[in-house]
Amino acid sequence: MESELKDLNSKQLKSTASSDDGGSAKDDRPLLKPDAADNIQELEKKFAPYVRNDVYGTMGRGELPLAEKFLIGIAMVTLLPIRVVLAMTVLVIYYLICRVCTLFSAPNRGEDEQEDYAHMGGWRRSVVVVTGRFLSRVMLFVLGFYWITETFRILDVQEKSENEAKNQSKDEDEAKDQDEESGRPGAIISNHVSYLDILYHMSSSFPSFVAKRSVAKLPLVGLISKCLGCVYVQRESKSSDFKGVSGVVTERVREAHRDKSAPMMMLFPEGTTTNGDYLLPFKTGAFLARAPVLPVILRYPYQRFSPAWDSISGARHVFFLLCQFVNHIEVTSLPVYHPSQQEKDDPKLYAENVRRLCWDVSIQRIKIVNVYQWLKSVDILRNLILSDIGLAEKRIYHAALNGNNSLPSVLHQKDD
Repeated sequence: MESELKDLNSKQLKSTASSDDGGSAKDDRPLLKPDAADNIQELEKKFAPYVRNDVYGTMGRGELPLAEKFLIGIAMVTLLPIRVVLAMTVLVIYYLICRVCTLFSAPNRGEDEQEDYAHMGGWRRSVVVVTGRFLSRVMLFVLGFYWITETFRILDVQEKSENEAKNQSKDEDEAKDQDEESGRPGAIISNHVSYLDILYHMSSSFPSFVAKRSVAKLPLVGLISKCLGCVYVQRESKSSDFKGVSGVVTERVREAHRDKSAPMMMLFPEGTTTNGDYLLPFKTGAFLARAPVLPVILRYPYQRFSPAWDSISGARHVFFLLCQFVNHIEVTSLPVYHPSQQEKDDPKLYAENVRRLCWDVSIQRIKIVNVYQWLKSVDILRNLILSDIGLAEKRIYHAALNGNNSLPSVLHQKDD
């Protein structure tokens, strides 16, 4: 996300230069109105899923009260250096473990320059997975997530019948087939709030992720991502490359569903991060394999700083996160979702039904949480809100926050 914020300035300059050379006027559409105050309120209403609502304000640059400055000052000389040293130590230890386990072992090479070590067998794979899950939880502890509230939701008979009605009612024969079908999902489906989501899922199930191609070349993290079995994609690449990656992801999801020894895929169908209060439309890539999925809902309750990575730079976000004494994460795991035949034939319907289920459960979860009076001091009593905007609108919002008054027309278009 930080790269998106940086790239917008260069894109805006190119757009201005092209208009000076006689480019079309439609690429120079203003985002901001003359009245700045009214416009900020208008932007926050229009791009609500990406608006920060914590003490630190928009982009983490709001005016802080004196008490908050005092707390940050204390954390800078106590927590910050300790956490940085411990986090780097954990990262280096796991890198060395991955390096030892991959010695004399050739990576699994696929199409589109994909390579990974996730298909290793024997003790090597066991060591990588077990230590990876343990050290991921240690890393979360170092970052202030001392405990994680996990709820495993079992849908009752009434909820199941309501879901079946929304899915245009599965017949009895199909339901019996699903009971006989393997309960192992092909992918874990989760809302996307922060890069911290990855650490949680690594500690929970150690799945494979979709990552930018540049991640594979990063020091330390590159090898770890290959051991996870990440599928690499270039976001700005041609559509043909995207189709190739989509095919790789679909095949990996099917493989994980059929083979218990294969790494499961972890997919964020929203395609970008939000502030944690909204649920964006699900893209269909995670549902093309027609395999069952495991929906998971992540929430980050907070009082001061929100761990959501929405409209704030990476460096600023890490700094404030490390300076916060305690961080919270709440996880709701739903039962494995088996698609009906109609959903298998229509990935858009499949994606929307899973999204609606996550939204329904988030509302019901509020009723349970409300019972515990002591939790009212923590901001977790809001249910998820459905939104119909996506990455294109997020880029527009970021550009407006960065002071860009015009953007190339591509940013005004919906993502496919």
